[in-house]
Amino acid sequence: MLTKMIYSADKSLLIVVAAALVDAQGRVLLAQRPAHKSLGGLWEFPGGKLEPGESPAAALARELEEELAVKVDVEALDPFAFASHAYEGFHLLMPLFLTRCWNGEPQALEGQALAWVLPADMHAYPMPAADLPLVAKLKAL
Repeated sequence: MLTKMIYSADKSLLIVVAAALVDAQGRVLLAQRPAHKSLGGLWEFPGGKLEPGESPAAALARELEEELAVKVDVEALDPFAFASHAYEGFHLLMPLFLTRCWNGEPQALEGQALAWVLPADMHAYPMPAADLPLVAKLKAL
């Protein structure tokens, strides 16, 4: 279930959460969207939708465990930046949390491709329009 709220007469507001998992070499984990999904084939920061009553950090910790088999303490998720982007049928609001601390080795539990990428090299990975401003902020780390 996606979290949607009325944004305007013709668009809804979609809120999703994402993580920049940063390893010891300064690389960030990217996941490739499956081809059959919206924006299929594009690379994105792992994360997903909020369930009713969930805080953004709790939703992100749950999504990272479900999608990547990593456990993240919500206290280790630092709010970093957010994306606000108008797509054709909805407006996306996506807080990006940064963490350097998690338990487990990320695994592609949903069959998605994963890549550890330095922020300076992310231009080689096609990404959704909403993610691009976040890449610029990560390069400044």
